[in-house]
Amino acid sequence: MAQQHRNTEAEALEKDIEAESRDVQESGSVPEVNEKLPWWTYFWDRDATTSKEERKFLRKLDVFLMTMLSLGYFIKGLDQANIGTAFVSGMQEDLQMYGKQLNLVDTSWTIGYIVGIIPSQLILTKVRVTAWIPACEVLWTVLTFTLASCKTADQVIGVRFLIGLAESVFYPAAHLILGSWYKPSELGKRAGILYAVGSAAGMFSGYLQIAVYENLNGTMGYKGWQWLFIMDGVISLPIALAGFWLFPDFPHNTRAFYLNEADREMARTRMERIGRAPVRKLGWGIVKRVFGRWHVYPLTALYVIFSNNGSSNSVNPLTLWLETEGWSVSSLNLLPTGQAGVQLVSSLVFAFLSDFWRNRPIFLSITAFLGLFTSICLAVWDTPVGLRWFSLFLNRAAVPFGPLLLVWTNEICSRDAEERAVVIGIMNAAGYAFNAWLPLLTYPQTDRPRFHKGWIWSSVAFSLQVVAPWGVDWFYRREGRGRGVAGGV
Repeated sequence: MAQQHRNTEAEALEKDIEAESRDVQESGSVPEVNEKLPWWTYFWDRDATTSKEERKFLRKLDVFLMTMLSLGYFIKGLDQANIGTAFVSGMQEDLQMYGKQLNLVDTSWTIGYIVGIIPSQLILTKVRVTAWIPACEVLWTVLTFTLASCKTADQVIGVRFLIGLAESVFYPAAHLILGSWYKPSELGKRAGILYAVGSAAGMFSGYLQIAVYENLNGTMGYKGWQWLFIMDGVISLPIALAGFWLFPDFPHNTRAFYLNEADREMARTRMERIGRAPVRKLGWGIVKRVFGRWHVYPLTALYVIFSNNGSSNSVNPLTLWLETEGWSVSSLNLLPTGQAGVQLVSSLVFAFLSDFWRNRPIFLSITAFLGLFTSICLAVWDTPVGLRWFSLFLNRAAVPFGPLLLVWTNEICSRDAEERAVVIGIMNAAGYAFNAWLPLLTYPQTDRPRFHKGWIWSSVAFSLQVVAPWGVDWFYRREGRGRGVAGGV
């Protein structure tokens, strides 16, 4: 009887959501704004329906929300990059990590990440962003400090599990938050900027390790790689604490001091106008709504392929190739920052272009094609050295596929905010669930420097990524939401 009652409630809630979506689409037309757009809107939010007041609101939102998300993703990216950087800077020798310990460190972090993703997304429907995300940032910062005192590889593995658990909060939550404040014509470039900041963190980690290795190695009895973890924590802590005041929550419950009542009403109206529902508290009906629609299945499968098309975070084929060639520690930390630079630039370029042309699938396929071409070159391996260098760097231009797919997910699941939260969580959890073990088979540390079977696998994965977005697009168009971007502009 109770089960029947829950099913009835779930069906009623789904009908309410669908009715709200139809009402918005039928009556919530986008207002006409007859003003000449400035030249710079070709590069940033070119939308003739956006009023001057709305642009002022967006600038305010960008200053606070985008700054906090970008800084949060920066410290998360710094933490993810620091293990690989520390490994080639003395940690391998000091902790006797000569087998597959580096792979196991990655796997432990990934398992923690998987365990935490979906519970965190559910918590965000009940707990304010301003409490949950900063608290988790403080926790992973404290754990990062403890890495400097680890004496064995097993201790590193255990701490990295806890760090993965704490960090699982951030990236899926960031996309849920962005999708709750920005329209489709604004969303892609913000997600691209966010991902580019993560790439910048990878670059900064290399530069930071060079600085601490040359200037702090041996200071106060700590090695250079230990100082890297200490400095990461010093950088992270004030950013984490600032989040308690500067995150704006969601439009329907924001109490941000920098948004007045007119701003808050505008935020809610903007989302209603494009049919993007506010976040509600979750009930059992979400299970039927998520798994009864087609969205979760192809989107999750595609994200799993993307998340596992290469090596794990700490196993960088470029770094390990250079190490076998006898390059110096400083070079091992410096040269891979160029890969992060390629990732940064490509993240911005593809995000801006996909917003401008309002077409996600074509840019998903283009990024995947770059990965396919470079993976084939590296699978062959016995090519001119210049082509090998070129391929190892250009391969990172395929990384923007991930954030663009999450942006598209926000748009495909636009009418149901709880579905957005859960689907994004499932996509991330599934991707990392495979990432916990698949790189051990495709890119084991012991296969360095060639990684022949790894690059063959990457070629297959990127081939699927080139084709699959058009299958998702077919389902999307069949659903009647238009070809490029859902929910209007």
